[in-house]
Amino acid sequence: MAKKLKSKTEDIRKLSDEEVAKELEEAHRRVFTLRLQSQTRQLANHRELPSARRLIARLKTIQRERQSAAALAAAGAASGEDK
Repeated sequence: MAKKLKSKTEDIRKLSDEEVAKELEEAHRRVFTLRLQSQTRQLANHRELPSARRLIARLKTIQRERQSAAALAAAGAASGEDK
């Protein structure tokens, strides 16, 4: 199972920032739909909801990593100019 998760994460990392944002929006819509189906007892596979939440967590983590890396690079460039 860990191998699958790694490949999903690697696939997400290959996406551009815009594509990651789009995937995140789609994942939020999917969770909304799944929650609605769950509450109306129409959800066939109850394990879909946690996996959709994990996908959102993966997407947000990768977004945050990219933001942190960009901020660190900007801070490094700024400190290099000060010297």
